[in-house]
Amino acid sequence: MKDNVAEEHLYLAFSHQYRDSIFPLHTSISLFLLSYCDCKLFKVFLVPTGEDVGDQCVTKNLAGDLEVHLISRCQLPVVVQSCSLPAVFMKDDKFCRAGLSVVLRHIIQKTFEADPSKKDVLELLGFKKTCLKACAEVSQWTRLCEISIPLAVERFLLASPEHCQAIPPDILLFERKLGEPVRVHNDDKIRRQKLQQQRAGAKAAVPVLDEEVTEELKPGEVHEHPPSSLELSVAFSKLLAQEAPDAVNREAPHIRRTKTSDLPLLDHVFAEGLYFTVADLVLLPCIHQFLVSSKRQGKNLVDLPLISGWYRRVQEVPGVKKAAGKCNMELLQLPELMSAPKEQLQNSASVPDELEEDNEDSHFIGGPRPTMTKLMENGIEAKFSPHPCPNWTLDWTSLPSAVSPGEGKMSRDRALRKQQQLNNLVAAVTKLAKPGDLIVDFCSGGGHVGIVLAYMMPSCQVVLIENKELSLIRAKDRSDELGLNNIWFIQANLDYFNGTFNIGVALHACGVATDMVIEHCLRARAAFVISPCCYGFIQNTVKFKYPRSHQFKEILSYKEHMILCRFADQTAVQLPPERRLIGKQCMGLVDLDRAWAAEEHNFSVQVISMEPESCSPKNNMFVGIP
Repeated sequence: MKDNVAEEHLYLAFSHQYRDSIFPLHTSISLFLLSYCDCKLFKVFLVPTGEDVGDQCVTKNLAGDLEVHLISRCQLPVVVQSCSLPAVFMKDDKFCRAGLSVVLRHIIQKTFEADPSKKDVLELLGFKKTCLKACAEVSQWTRLCEISIPLAVERFLLASPEHCQAIPPDILLFERKLGEPVRVHNDDKIRRQKLQQQRAGAKAAVPVLDEEVTEELKPGEVHEHPPSSLELSVAFSKLLAQEAPDAVNREAPHIRRTKTSDLPLLDHVFAEGLYFTVADLVLLPCIHQFLVSSKRQGKNLVDLPLISGWYRRVQEVPGVKKAAGKCNMELLQLPELMSAPKEQLQNSASVPDELEEDNEDSHFIGGPRPTMTKLMENGIEAKFSPHPCPNWTLDWTSLPSAVSPGEGKMSRDRALRKQQQLNNLVAAVTKLAKPGDLIVDFCSGGGHVGIVLAYMMPSCQVVLIENKELSLIRAKDRSDELGLNNIWFIQANLDYFNGTFNIGVALHACGVATDMVIEHCLRARAAFVISPCCYGFIQNTVKFKYPRSHQFKEILSYKEHMILCRFADQTAVQLPPERRLIGKQCMGLVDLDRAWAAEEHNFSVQVISMEPESCSPKNNMFVGIP
């Protein structure tokens, strides 16, 4: 084990205790992961959300064998105060990680770095280390695990018994997802083995586990609707670092000749598929609390056979029961609980439309001309305001190399275009900013915008927010080289930043991210300078519906608006000039809708073309002032 790991502080919200958990559930989940990983690398602080919480309110054994300290919110580092918890901060550093998924993934990575023998911990990040990496704003799965199910369970626990008869819709959605076919990388071989087993009439059986795991299975226990013995063998072989099972004999010729489309599908063993991941560790404390509460209230709980089987399989995983014991979680034996008749599942509450994946109108046929004509007939055309300072430019040759976007590892031509884009944004921010302002660079990537602003405006504080860790680390390295003292770095989804600020900036915020940045600025009554990107990725989400403005909603349907978005992406230089012109007009109309929506909140918004327009195919820029 490495000893030279710098101590980091982990800040967890604390609202109350309820039986064997600390709430909010994000805190219980974080403590459970620390116990499972046997990680002592972090100094853990509970941050009370109320005023009347004293030391005596925290039962020591709920935090396992960790030493936990209480700290008030006003005592937190300033950058942490602007974030939702949980958050991790290295003492005397400028780098904060916030939000459940980001923090959990960081705990896993630091545990493995400190002790590379813990390969099972690193495996929690899944294939290509992508488990819960996509942010909740764009990934329905991350949103379900990180936000929806923890909140649904908390509401279920707080509701009076007469108001929590039905299973929360998000729990039902998890049940249904467990019933969907599993897609895993390179699964062809496993599916052919499954076909061979089926043809040979192999009977489903619980796999042979080592002594520790076998002890945790009660004699005679049978999984409801279990995955076949093959899926279980594959899953637990990986957990126990054994060789994955091969087919009994070499695949028969008729098995090898079977088309992939005709092979049997794989069943879920764990939350994401065949393999145990951090998603299972996130969901276990939540589902556990839901089941315990339902049992204590004597509810005639609708049968959830897939969640039941998942809950018991997770208990079989080496280390889970030990971690639960440290956190005083008394895991249930479900056969005594799950006794409702099967037909009740069909009569249970259905999953609401807003939780379903939005597949309606996912394929848009036809060109943009009818939609553009419809808008034109109602007096709406793309409008671009004159550029306030088209010839303004930074003297890049006199600036340190670490300020230049070329330091972000890109080609010379691309670096030149990036400089031209930065000229536009920095010029607009310079006109808006005053000493003492706090400027937030949303979706900052490698820090091209934020580092220039921090260097050029030493009297302003600049915050970079980015979900991708490696990009933000590159930005911090450049900042350290320049010796900047007026810059902070936050690795988080946009929703986890809740601080006040004066100006919001974003260069090429992708798809719906542009609307999220605008919303943050509207809420903070902050000016904004934003260049949108990836119009083709715009679609209705839980938070955003399109069109955005009242004027556009009266004229266009969602489908018609999406046609504009798809064609707004057709501005690449290799396309014919006429097609690029239509793409630019569609960009202007989509952004006019956004501008008018912001103006409904008492903002003045201009849509401007960056100079020169050749600096990017996506060369629109908003300038909004409250």
